[in-house]
Amino acid sequence: MTAAPDDLPPLAGLENARLDWRQDANGETAPHSSAFDDVYFSRHDGRAETEHVFLAANQLPERFASWRATRPFVVGETGFGTGLNMLCAWACFDAHAPAEARLHLVSTEKFPLERDDLARALSAWPDLAERTAALVAQWPEPVAGVHRLWLDERVTLDLHFGDTTERLELLDGAVDAWFLDGFAPSRNPEMWQPELFAALASRSRPGATFATFTCAGVVKRGLKAAGFAWRKVPGFGRKREMLAGEIETPPEDGRRRTAPWFTPPEPHPARRVAVIGAGLAGASVASALARRGVAVTLIDREGPGAGASGNAQGALYVKLAADTNRQSRTYLAGLLHARRWLEVLDPEHTLWSPGGVLQLAPTERETRRQARFLANHPLPESVVRAVDAAEAGRLAGLALPHGGLGLSHGGLYYPQAGWVRPDALCRRLAASAGVSVYRGEVRELSPIAGHDGENSAGWRLTLAGDDSAALAVDTLEIDQVVIAAATASNGFAQTAALPLQPVRGQISRLTLPSGAPAPARVICAGGYAMPPLDGTLTFGASFAPNDADAATREADHAANLEELERTLPGYPAALADAGVDLSPAALDGRAAVRAASPDKSPYAGPVPDAEAWRRDYAAMAKDATRAPERPGRHHPGLWISAAHGSRGLSSAPLCAELIASRICDEPLPLEAPLADHLHPGRRVIRDLIRGH
Repeated sequence: MTAAPDDLPPLAGLENARLDWRQDANGETAPHSSAFDDVYFSRHDGRAETEHVFLAANQLPERFASWRATRPFVVGETGFGTGLNMLCAWACFDAHAPAEARLHLVSTEKFPLERDDLARALSAWPDLAERTAALVAQWPEPVAGVHRLWLDERVTLDLHFGDTTERLELLDGAVDAWFLDGFAPSRNPEMWQPELFAALASRSRPGATFATFTCAGVVKRGLKAAGFAWRKVPGFGRKREMLAGEIETPPEDGRRRTAPWFTPPEPHPARRVAVIGAGLAGASVASALARRGVAVTLIDREGPGAGASGNAQGALYVKLAADTNRQSRTYLAGLLHARRWLEVLDPEHTLWSPGGVLQLAPTERETRRQARFLANHPLPESVVRAVDAAEAGRLAGLALPHGGLGLSHGGLYYPQAGWVRPDALCRRLAASAGVSVYRGEVRELSPIAGHDGENSAGWRLTLAGDDSAALAVDTLEIDQVVIAAATASNGFAQTAALPLQPVRGQISRLTLPSGAPAPARVICAGGYAMPPLDGTLTFGASFAPNDADAATREADHAANLEELERTLPGYPAALADAGVDLSPAALDGRAAVRAASPDKSPYAGPVPDAEAWRRDYAAMAKDATRAPERPGRHHPGLWISAAHGSRGLSSAPLCAELIASRICDEPLPLEAPLADHLHPGRRVIRDLIRGH
């Protein structure tokens, strides 16, 4: 039904680059790779070499100056190294591109530099200091995968950490100009293989160019075999020649043959987009599109930050599966993405706190599960690490009576996690420039036929609500629509085939008197407790599938208190000793209804035409291996971000970037198999094969 599970390399942390610093012939100190016995650049002329080899040979100044497309110009690179090439491309773009143009940089790196080494290496160019600071501030942890950085309002960088060929094979996106960098073929023969050139070709747009410093025979042969035309051009400095060229007709991307239903729809005009739902999923989509220059109408009956996104405080964390799977990998990517995204959005930490999350192991069974998780996820300690009971107590910040925390097994600590103000975050996102908010609801979605009577020319929304008079219409015609309405997301004819389950959750809150013990960071086990916000302790939460009642219940407060005792033995008693009334009737709280999918992964992507899929792939009901090659048909310009459950703070921002990238014809912030894992049509195919 889908690509094999082993099409993703193992999830792991990466080895950082091993450097020493050597003086060149001019007495300048430059970084030198101990592993490849080669320099990253000459401090004396490294920038001039970059500008000659990669910028000029790809004709970037001229191409940037003439760029008028609504999508970004995409530069791809093999071997990020110190980032000098990418920073120079950014500077060239700023110098030559029109104000409305955008640049998207994609670079691979198997041995990422440590943050301090990166800053030291780039300090050689003071005029790049501001750009260097933006890069260093967002420098990701050394974890295999895609890491999206927002260098400024017009420039995005995707760092694909891992083996270059593997990373390019997993890239979902197309490139306009390639920088074929990395250490010389004689020093790094493992990279310069036929598979690399084939991946470059299949990820190229028609007419994509390339440039490289080398004229090695293995490179010329590999480029030619992959379909590139190459020519020798003058090299830099003492190097007489280098290679440049292009590919006019890239080969077809063959990976869609095994799962043609996941073939993305053709790009569709997106000057004006309506987003239905102003919770975290919808508000993050609206902000992501507005950042790309799209005019967004954000529609919600209650306004931004209501419903399941209306809590004053929520945990930013994930509980990853013991065994690696696509869901677990997607949520880890979402957590790391959300951390960088929040730091860029709110560096003052007014909307969130990066204080870390302590996931306790209160039982032997959970201890064994966590040990299996660590064995299967060899991640840096800066992402997750095991802690014993003593360290867990120190991290929790609770000096309790009755035997301290009462823990014997410790747990896991996630330094990248923390807590967020979901309601305030939604309001901040909804206030993004380019977003207008309409308080009301959409009763019906109708496609607008194009001039040929068949192809879509957009969508007509039938509206109802308090703001109808402000719009002076009861319908809205729009280019594209994103549905992000939680449990109501499958309430339209086009989305009815996507199952959603309501899940009720209730948090409990109490005001802490001065001096009362309180968690220093988010602590979770069966339930969770968060550091006090404005003197209020939040804990919980109940979990009631198939319950859509949003009224608070004393019984749930009682259950939350019991869970708090199981999570932090002795803590409720310590609160009582401090004078806190812990009777359920005395607690404040809030209940909300989240939406979940049957497989507990979000829906994020284009909405499938379910009836067409059932016809096109009917043969698979008898034989799942008989997949017709016809690409999956979708409702043109209709998207969904839903089923984020209780982990939306980790998943929704990444899903918003995925959808905005698809709409705006950009490379994706996730590997292709993980984007397919989130595709809303996965359930249609599953039900078809199982005869449902």
